[in-house]
Amino acid sequence: MGSLDEKISVVKAKPGLVSLVCAVFIAYPNLAWILCDMSYLAPDNHQGFLFFFGFRFLYFWGLIWFLLKSNLRHESCTSFLERLFRNALFVFGGFIIYKSISYLTVSYDRFLSIIIFQFIVLALLCTLIGYIQMLYHDQREKDQLIENLRVENLQSRCDALANQINPHFFFNSLNGISSLIRKKNDENTLLYVTKLSDIFRYILQSDKRSLVPLSEELSFIEAFQHVMVVRFANKLTFTIKVPENQRDLRIPVLSLLPLVENVAVHNIIDSDHRMDIRIELNERMELIVSNPVYPKLTPPDTNGTGLNNLENRFLLLMDKQIRVESDGHMFKVYLPLNNTV
Repeated sequence: MGSLDEKISVVKAKPGLVSLVCAVFIAYPNLAWILCDMSYLAPDNHQGFLFFFGFRFLYFWGLIWFLLKSNLRHESCTSFLERLFRNALFVFGGFIIYKSISYLTVSYDRFLSIIIFQFIVLALLCTLIGYIQMLYHDQREKDQLIENLRVENLQSRCDALANQINPHFFFNSLNGISSLIRKKNDENTLLYVTKLSDIFRYILQSDKRSLVPLSEELSFIEAFQHVMVVRFANKLTFTIKVPENQRDLRIPVLSLLPLVENVAVHNIIDSDHRMDIRIELNERMELIVSNPVYPKLTPPDTNGTGLNNLENRFLLLMDKQIRVESDGHMFKVYLPLNNTV
């Protein structure tokens, strides 16, 4: 069976077909008794009877088609009684025309009450179809409005979450530049500023996007790696093991930045505690970001905003949860990926 959307849309897309089905439904009593009716007639009148039966069926078909088209043109009419009254007027006029034709020709209507009943059913049926179509149309508009509001709200919340990342990263970057300037290392300073400009460009463009290909996030991290290497004097390295054919999977923009930043915030990184951040894909199509744990002697002044922020964005954008594992030696974050845009 098709969906409700498909069934209701047929009324608007194929009114002729719907009219035909309705005409068969209304003319069914005549069709069921056609042999019985013909038995009361002389053989010479059978051809005329069949011709008139065909005319009656086509008349019903045409009248239903006209009423359906009229109802579809008045989708804004929300009153059932108003629709019924208007359709009743059209049907009454149609009945007068039908009886006039029947009177001027040879009439084969044996039971006038059945004909009147068929015209009444015709009016009710067309009114119901038009009214249901109107209700469906209104509901679709309301659903679309709700969906637009939901998307706008979602985008606003995601923008707010993403914007929380930027100030924290900007301050750290400025501190890195200050440190290099004090060391008077012009070559490293130039490299730092160049890579930093690429990073800033990506971050500033992130407010216009939600899900991005994994390849873009990894390219961003590769640029970010140069900044971190300068910042920690080669005591921090990155190991990225993601197959090229899997890099078109989707991930919320700026998902990796808070995880990499958290490594620097929560861990000692020096000659005795070299840090290697591993980024790899598992068989469940989850991106795993892991690092050894070298806790600082003094706990950092942080409220866990970065990880909470990331978890909220995954729930909002993908309706999926991230997983965090830590055994005191290794810290791992599992990020679910999406196959669709």
